[in-house]
Amino acid sequence: MSTLSCTDQPIRREPLWQTPVITLLLVITIATALTIGRYPLTLGDIAEFCLAMLHLKPMEAARFDLLYNLIIEIRLPRVLAAGLIGAALSISGGAYQAVFRNPLVSPGLMGVLAGASFGAALGMLVASHWWLVQVLAFGFGLGAVLLGVVIANLFGSATMITLILGGMISGAFFTAALSIIKYTADPYDQLPAIVYWLMGHLGGIELKDIFVLAPFVLIGSILLSLLGRGLDALAMGEDEARSLGVPVLPLRYGVIALATFISSISVSFAGMIGWIGLVMPHFARVIVGPGNERLLPASAALGAIFLIIADGFARNLWRAEIPVGIMTELFGIPAFLVVVYRARKGWA
Repeated sequence: MSTLSCTDQPIRREPLWQTPVITLLLVITIATALTIGRYPLTLGDIAEFCLAMLHLKPMEAARFDLLYNLIIEIRLPRVLAAGLIGAALSISGGAYQAVFRNPLVSPGLMGVLAGASFGAALGMLVASHWWLVQVLAFGFGLGAVLLGVVIANLFGSATMITLILGGMISGAFFTAALSIIKYTADPYDQLPAIVYWLMGHLGGIELKDIFVLAPFVLIGSILLSLLGRGLDALAMGEDEARSLGVPVLPLRYGVIALATFISSISVSFAGMIGWIGLVMPHFARVIVGPGNERLLPASAALGAIFLIIADGFARNLWRAEIPVGIMTELFGIPAFLVVVYRARKGWA
């Protein structure tokens, strides 16, 4: 696997208009997603409901109850979850690409997705409590990365190559373990639930889940963004980074830990959702440039936009809702081809 850096070129300073434009686009995407469903609304309905919630405009009680049920209880948790999970997967993918200096890295590199999948499948096999499934998915996602780091350090100090190889070995191990779980699961009850979870879905998200998910994702994303300058220095090489006073090993393992943490907790809530962590950082790089201080927040915002849109199609394109992971794969492949076409000279 090549270690060509996505940020090896001199960091150019882009105009500052992109950040407010991306933020505005995210707000518009969230508001539009709240209007889409079996019972369509308009942006005017959303605005009217918000004014009624703030006691700034009266509204008929029956209509208020209807809008409250549609917006607050049904659509808002799912839209917010899509935004948070898309942001987490995208910024963790951008962080992995920066720390490993490889444009083809995604959150699954260190085995986090395979470990989380195994944990969730194990939870479905041995327990009926959904919270235990989420805890096991989160725990085994972290455990898979820890196993990869341990393997990388077996024969001396870990390098980027040995970390990648350790992650590949850990991922292969948990993929094999997942196959054993699927083979032994009840084919009429447990196996369909496991397969559906592996496709990725947001249908079971409730507002209480947002209060659990949001603090971890937001704090982790902020910390990763604050490490952007250190990652820029690391992109020039370890010796150059040390000469600038950057603690290379703590930075590397700190970024891996943070990216793994937020991607694991996202997978534990929504299952396997692919391509976002690989594709969206490249779109952000095209828009705001390679500097990680701006690239990582832009990646988070674009990942949120992408998953909100994909989930909108997943729940409205057909009569029966389809797993959102299928939509991200359908959208992610052509999106990645566009990115490759735009960025091919920088990868040469």
